[in-house]
Amino acid sequence: QVQLVESGGGLVQPGASLRLSCAASGIIFSLYDMGWYRQAPGKQRELVAVITSGGTTNSADSVKGRFTISRDNAKNTVALQMNTLKPEDTAVYYCNAERRTRTFREGYWGQGTQVTVSS
Repeated sequence: QVQLVESGGGLVQPGASLRLSCAASGIIFSLYDMGWYRQAPGKQRELVAVITSGGTTNSADSVKGRFTISRDNAKNTVALQMNTLKPEDTAVYYCNAERRTRTFREGYWGQGTQVTVSS
């Protein structure tokens, strides 16, 4: 059974930092692209950052320079370091694992962790 378990969310004030972590099991972790997505109330889920199986990273313009994604294949984890948090970062953050081949794509989601940025 595939499991992605997020941790590290919470309630913080603007300007604070949080580090989210996602622990994966049931997959050959090193073969998957890993991503962080978020969904705010009333809005669609959006990509925050992704790190490929090869280590290449990309992030949304709204978080560039503030958020950093990383992975540790030895520990089967992916992290999202979030600095200088803003109220608009408030959302449920989801961990995603995706593998693509020439003929198929498979993906998995974690349960999500709440991040609230408020004064």
